[in-house]
Amino acid sequence: MSVSVTLTRKNLDLILLDRDGVINVDSADYIKSPHEWRALPGSLQAIASLQQNFRLSVCTNQSGVARGYFDLATLDAIHEKFLAALHDHGGQSLDVHFCPHGPDAGCSCRKPQAGLLISAMQSARVEPQRALYVGDSFKDYQAAHNAGCGFALVLTGNGPQTLTKIAEEHAPPCPVFDDLATLARALLDVPSN
Repeated sequence: MSVSVTLTRKNLDLILLDRDGVINVDSADYIKSPHEWRALPGSLQAIASLQQNFRLSVCTNQSGVARGYFDLATLDAIHEKFLAALHDHGGQSLDVHFCPHGPDAGCSCRKPQAGLLISAMQSARVEPQRALYVGDSFKDYQAAHNAGCGFALVLTGNGPQTLTKIAEEHAPPCPVFDDLATLARALLDVPSN
């Protein structure tokens, strides 16, 4: 299910990606080790193809650190596995911005706060109106709104529940895609197989 979208190559410079549920399979029990990290079908190829036209970064809440489920070294190892898999699919390394704090920390980087996305946009030297955040949760949707950048919803991970929540909250609609691969094809004007 894709919604008609006005996003084009000419009005975007930076694509920010949530991690769990967008790039890799999500888990209610958290992704606690490199062994548990598994890419969603087509996501790595999509990132590699998008990198040919856009800058990309990952922006992800990782409260499992604060909760004691894994440490920063393990989180680094998870991201190393992701980046190695991306390289195997023709992609290049990209920045991974993460918030390690718990929900009660009161930090400015934990989504739905905007700090994580703003930091990524500043690192890339890209203005919010030239950036798009791709996520699967209502917190992702809110974070993009709070950061002043665009948002696209993918229906992997928590996407279906988020689509319902957006409707229930009477929030402004956003472009919706089946998955990251579908979004990449739409942005790059590549026909479906």
